[in-house]
Amino acid sequence: MGRLQRTEGLTEEQQEIITTVREFVDREVLPAVAALDKADEYPTEIVAAMREMGIFGLMIPEEYGGLGESLLTYALVVEELSRGWMSLSGIINTHFIVSYMVLKHGTDAQRAEYLPRLAAGELTGAFSMSEPGCGSDVSAIQTKAVADGDRYTITGQKMWLTNGGSSSLVAVLVKTDEGAQSVYKNMTTFLIEKKPGFGEVAPGLSVPGKIEKMGYKGVDTTEMIFDGFSIEASTVLGGTPGQGFYQMMDGIEVGRVNVAARAAGVARRAFELGIAYAQQRETFGRAIANHQAVQFRLAEMATKVEAAHQMTVMAARRKDSGERNDLEAGMAKYLAGEYCKEVVEDAFRIHGGYAYSKEYEIERLYRDTPMLLIGEGTADIQKMIIGRRLLEDYKI
Repeated sequence: MGRLQRTEGLTEEQQEIITTVREFVDREVLPAVAALDKADEYPTEIVAAMREMGIFGLMIPEEYGGLGESLLTYALVVEELSRGWMSLSGIINTHFIVSYMVLKHGTDAQRAEYLPRLAAGELTGAFSMSEPGCGSDVSAIQTKAVADGDRYTITGQKMWLTNGGSSSLVAVLVKTDEGAQSVYKNMTTFLIEKKPGFGEVAPGLSVPGKIEKMGYKGVDTTEMIFDGFSIEASTVLGGTPGQGFYQMMDGIEVGRVNVAARAAGVARRAFELGIAYAQQRETFGRAIANHQAVQFRLAEMATKVEAAHQMTVMAARRKDSGERNDLEAGMAKYLAGEYCKEVVEDAFRIHGGYAYSKEYEIERLYRDTPMLLIGEGTADIQKMIIGRRLLEDYKI
């Protein structure tokens, strides 16, 4: 490993985990990713290996069968996985957010029921906020749960579920009538267990086929349709309805650290590909790395790779300290996503015409990167969050 993206102050255990994941990516992921991406195939064997490594329970406390690691450790693992294939971090991120929400907001019974199974990878998590007509405007969701004694009936359509088909536990945000004036206090999160797959996965609940995407292959992205789906009131996250919006926002806050880490990992891989190709490709009798224009491009790429990493580490450490990190997570996600796009494009330019060929890895990175600009809140949403928090902190 070169000098870029080193992290100071790690424990021996953290260093061992990161090294193990990095070697796993080099040995198992990078040789297989081209075929998996081309086939848009769920990486069953790789996911099974990640499960054996304990990655699914990385941040779940030891008392529930997890490794009890920090958000920082998790972010560094995501960085390494994304360097190999960004889709792997998508599979882990939704699982991680659900695990975090159950740990942070669940009842004692929900923690005991779900966390050991999530840690073992027996359950795989997904979460759902968005709908076809609302995008980033969470307040506009229409899917509704109506109370009926000790049960709820849910009707509506959700959209953009990462792992919607392959998951077995989904945290779903819906509207409930709590009589509150604020729309945000009339939202509730349900923990819905279902069988993996497509079609009708439970009575009144169906998951249509995968949404075809430009990039971000392998991981399934789906809709989820509720048609009179009945569920027990005990599945309300935390046991009290009306808390769903705030629970989801807390989950998204740590999820944004994940997206920043993804961007940092993809950017590092793009830099590695660019600097290697620049030393191999010759023009006018010498390697293009010896041309000043290419050296300038490499210098800018490396600086952005390092900045994205350090911003991600800072956001993770702040959350680990128990402090609010919405500002830092928003900054990290925004900056890392934008820099990743620029680094990938520069590596694309260095490769010249070969970058347009599917035989070269940079072509896949070029298709994957746009998701980082819109996933877990668009870049514009991040700027709105950052601006509002700054006005709070610097209010006159």
